[in-house]
Order: sequence, then C-alpha cells, then structure tokens
Amino acid sequence: ELEEEDRPPVELRQRKKPKSSENKDSAKEEKISDIPIPERTPKHVLFQRFAKIFIGCLAAVTSGMMYALYLSAYHERKFWFSNRQELEREITFQGDSAIYYSYYKDMLKAPSFERGVYELTHNNKTVSLKTINAVQQMSLYPELIASILYQATGSNEIIEPVYFYIGIVFGLQGIYVTALFVTSWLMSGTWLAGMLTVAWFIINRVDTTRIEYSIPLRENWALPYFACQIAALTGYLKSNLNTYGERFCYLLMSASTYTFMMMWEYSHYLLFLQAISLFLLDIFSVEQSDKVYEVYKIYIFSLFLGYLLQFENPALLVSPLLSLVAALMLAKCLQLNVKKGSFVAKIIKVINFYLVCTLTITLNIIMKMFVPHKENGHMLKFLEVKFGLNMTKNFTMNWLLCQESLQAPSQDFFLRLTQSSLLPFYILVLIICFLSMLQVIFRRINGKSLKETVTLEDGLIGERPEIIYHVIHTILLGSLAMVIEGLKYIWIPYVCMLAAFGVCSPELWMTLFKWLRLRTVHPILLALILSMAVPTIIGLIFPRLMTELMELQEFYDPDTVELMTWIKRQAPVAAVFAGSPQLMGVIKLCTGWMVTSLPLYNDDDLLKRNENIYQIYSKRSAEDIYKILTSYKANYLIVEDAICNEVGPMRGCRVKDLLDIANGHMVCEEGDKLTYSKYGRFCHEVKINYSPYVNYFTRVYWNRSYFVYKINTVISFQS
Repeated sequence: ELEEEDRPPVELRQRKKPKSSENKDSAKEEKISDIPIPERTPKHVLFQRFAKIFIGCLAAVTSGMMYALYLSAYHERKFWFSNRQELEREITFQGDSAIYYSYYKDMLKAPSFERGVYELTHNNKTVSLKTINAVQQMSLYPELIASILYQATGSNEIIEPVYFYIGIVFGLQGIYVTALFVTSWLMSGTWLAGMLTVAWFIINRVDTTRIEYSIPLRENWALPYFACQIAALTGYLKSNLNTYGERFCYLLMSASTYTFMMMWEYSHYLLFLQAISLFLLDIFSVEQSDKVYEVYKIYIFSLFLGYLLQFENPALLVSPLLSLVAALMLAKCLQLNVKKGSFVAKIIKVINFYLVCTLTITLNIIMKMFVPHKENGHMLKFLEVKFGLNMTKNFTMNWLLCQESLQAPSQDFFLRLTQSSLLPFYILVLIICFLSMLQVIFRRINGKSLKETVTLEDGLIGERPEIIYHVIHTILLGSLAMVIEGLKYIWIPYVCMLAAFGVCSPELWMTLFKWLRLRTVHPILLALILSMAVPTIIGLIFPRLMTELMELQEFYDPDTVELMTWIKRQAPVAAVFAGSPQLMGVIKLCTGWMVTSLPLYNDDDLLKRNENIYQIYSKRSAEDIYKILTSYKANYLIVEDAICNEVGPMRGCRVKDLLDIANGHMVCEEGDKLTYSKYGRFCHEVKINYSPYVNYFTRVYWNRSYFVYKINTVISFQS
C-alpha cells in the first residue's frame, strides 16, 4: 500500500518536466516560424507546389527555346543565309565580328587542336610586322570552345561550320532569356513575372541586345553567363533557402562567374560593380556577412584561375575588383566584435566604410606600380575627354567620342522605353523598393531589430536582401548607361526583370498600400489583375514578330563580293593590304591575306596603326602616304568611296573632318591656329592619275565602292 501511495507523486514529477519542455519548445517554434508538420501537409498542397514549379520551369525553358528559334528565323530572313555561297555569308560578318569568326575558321583548318592554339598564340599571319597572342588579346576562348565542340561531336558531317557557330550564340541567347525569367520568378514568387520579363525583353530588343547586328561580339557570348550568375546570386541571398538549394546556387554562381570572366575582357569591371553592390548590402546589415564574403571568395578564385589560364593576364592583377575584394578581406580581419545596434557598432561601420575605400585605392595604385601593364590606358584618356577633364585633337579619342554607342542616350531611347510601358513601371517599382530600403536602414540606425521572417502583411519588401541588392545594382548600371549609351545593353535586360517582378509581386503592392493606408483592394488581387498584362502584351508582341519574319529583306553587297573575289584570284599570297580597319577585318576573314590594321581598340599599337592608315583620307602628300604605307610593308591600298565622299549627319565627326582637326587643317576651338595644306585630299587626288600620285601608286582594280592601288616598289618620276 505504501508503494502504491508513493507512485502518484513520482508520476506527477515526471509529467511536470515534459510539460515545461513542451512550453519552451512551442515558444521557440512561435518565435522562429510556423513549420508545418510533414504528416499534416495535404497531398493536394504538395501537388499544387509541384505543378507550379513544373509549369514555371516549362515556361522558362520554352521561352528560351522560342527566342533562340526566333533569332535563327530572323537571321535567315534578313540575310537569306541558306541561299548564299560561303563568301557572301562571310561578308555579313562586319568589323571586329569578322576577325572573331576568321579565327574560328583557322582553328577548324588546323591539323590538330594543339597546333591551332599554338598558331593563334604566336600569330604572325594577321597583322604585318607584328606577332600577337590573339587568344589573350581578343578573348578567343569562345572560338576555341566552339571549334573543339564542332570536331568532337562529329558535327562536321551534319552541319556547316557557320551554322554551328551562330547556332551556339543563338542558344546562349535563349539561356540568357531563361536566366532573366528565373531571376524575376525567384524575386516575385510567380512565373508570370518571368513571362512578362521575356515579353518586355523581346519588345525592347533594340535596346536589350546587339545580337541582330553583330553575332560574334564578346558580350553576346558573355552576358548569358552573367545572367545565370545573377540568377544564382539572387537565390543564394534569399533568407528562406534550404541547405541543398544554397549549395546548388553557390556552385552555379562559381561556375558562371569564372566562365563570364573568361569570355569577355571587360567582365571584371561588371563584377566590380556587383562587388560594390554586395559591399553596400553588407554595410546596411540586411543580410548576414558570411554569404557576402563567400561571394568575395568566388571573385578571388575566378581572378586567380583566370590569371593563370589567360597567359598571366596583368589586367586581372590591376583590376579594381581584385583591389576591392582584397580590401574587404583585410577590413574584415581588422573588424572588432561589437554588439550590433550599439553606438560603437555604428561608428565602426563608418570607419570600416572609409577603410575599405582607402585600402581599395591604395592597393590598386600599388599593384599598378609593381605590375607592368598597358591595360586600357586609352580608356582613361577617353573618360577624361568625355567628362571635360581634358581637351584633345587626337584622332582616335575624337573618333571614339563620335561613336553613337559612347555618347549619352538620345530622346528616342527614352521614348521607345516609355511607349513599351517598361520605363514607367520600372520607375514606380524602383521608387517603392528604394524607399522601403531606406525605411529598413533607418530602422536599423535607430536600433530596431529586423524580423527573422517577413510576412506579406508586414509590407516591408525592403527587408529582403536580394531585392536590395538588385536595387543598388540597377542604380549603378543605370547611372553608367546615362553617360554611355552602349551600356544600355547591360542595363535594360535587368530593367525588364525588375519591372516585371514589381508588377507581379503582391509584397510590393502591400508595401505601397500600407504606406497609403489603403485596404479596399487586396494586393494579391491587384497583382493578379496586373499580371493579366502578360497575355495582353504577348498577344500584341506575336503579330509584330510574325510581321518581321514575313518581311522580305535582303543583304546585297555585290561590290564587296567582287573585291574579295578579285583579291583571291589576282593578289599574290604574300600580299599585304592597307585600308580602313573595318574593311581589313572582312579581308582577313574572306581571303586570309595579311593586313596592316584591325578593328580592335584595346591595343595602343593597333590604334596608332589605324590612325596612320586613315591618313589616306587626309590632306597629305603622296610621298607622306607612301612612307606610311611602306613602313608597314603594305603592297596594296584600298580606298573606300563611302569614306572619301562621306556626308555624315554630324559635321566634325566624319573621318576626314577628324583627320583635318588632328592635322591642324580645320579649326577645332577658338584660338587654334589654322594650317592650310597645299595638298588636296589624297583619296580624291589619287583617282585623277597624275604625277606625283601615279609615281607611287598604280590602280589595278576598281568598282563603284572600292579603288585598289598597287604600291610601287620602284618609283619612276614622270612629268
């Protein structure tokens, strides 16, 4: 009996312990989040989630494939590619695009891949009196990859090399669109945002891509990988990402970052802007620093590996990206552990910001002092002239300033974006996200802690780190695009993505409604209504695309075809041709003959060559031109009537005007001395066939557009 009486108190003590632990566990669960018990999750909810993901992935892949097929069909209708001979197809590659494709052809002709790479890295058959490492100087890794894929897959028995080459580029553009689709989907939570992104991208493709005008451009190979990197970074920064998803995003981000850096010589500048965005994100304390510093490690790894595989490219060592990341790592080592939110912590944040900026500049200066480099010195000179910090009569600098892609955006640019409704929605979304971000920052400054999970009813879209990153990044890219219009091809695709995310995001509209204190219309309902713009815009876009595909276009350039045919039949194999850089690129591709210059603007020697060869359109004597051409061992000179008789829309930006300014034959600024030349314009005078021009040059071929002169080796002066 005593034993039976003693049992209840023991049982009561045992019950009290689990009861108190249950209360603690339930309190913790309420604090963290409402985690649903797997057994209680209805099967139809799981099916809905799976169906949503499946349909979204299917829509993303379909959008990319349809865009790639559209580009292929448009290219065929524009050039009638399948009905042309090889020479006529190659002429469609203009300027620097011709150079890139010519090296792809050279790789296919090489007896082995190793021999082909060696000939490109020790190339002395392109530019006279110059041996270049074409792989490093022109970033020919896309051509190397395309050539080895073409031969390794046995495609030479199925498809012609040119179709394989452009097919890869069009496929990458499909991946580009798919990556933008996924990024917008990750940010908004609905794949309808991805559909709207693709629709806006295609409608505004005049400002989103240059693929229709120049296929082999480095940016067309590189930007799809940058889009994949941004999609992976967006997922990586999300707060509610599980471990497996985080690892996948990290691996994808690592691979795409390195590939992007290998494909384009200017990639590290874009990554530098991205690193600044992440640095500001870390300063604002809207995301754990650990994730941001993991991204910095990816940058360092990519720079190190890129430096080794790009023949110890010094440009990567003096890159501002490396200086910034190194400064951030050093600043982190010096950072003190202080309680977050305290006054001391805020002061340390300010000191840390100043320290990083100072260290970045100092490290970059030190690297440039000890690392021999010639990287983009002309770019700094161009920026000085662009922003009015310096004045110059230099032909190359003024020629670059006259290029439309390097000028400020025109009114037509903003008008096109407004007519497509992209710009108004983008500005609205950007303002809401930016103000919400400021709201979160001020809360942090005042010592208010952020919520671990943000619900829809909170109306604080500015607490999401991936949103803040995109806001900062798009502001940086947009600021640069307002100065140099050519950067719009990097900025506008992300404008499409950000605007589509905002339109289809209930959280964004809840943020706005909470500010306006509106409760009559539910934000989810409004987002669904606005999302109906997707089928509406797609309904408007398809008739326009079909009309473009049905339009009969034809690329017809018989004069250039005749010129290339004459060179291949009549010119000696060892001949060296001189002329405008754009034409020299086509000659190198179509004939394989050696040239004196190339349409490349990242090498000081080539820039100087271009300026000297362009003197054939200036007011210089026959003897001066002869000395210039023979100094480069040129045998033939090609004068283009389009340049000689150019009637440009902007006086002062024609080639002959720029040459006259550089040579002092035209007044550029008040106070400049005007030097009158006693010689006529060479390109006009040489056509008349009188002494002394006939003594130096003998005309051997001409048509409506081109005049070819043989440069005499033995000069006979006749009256």
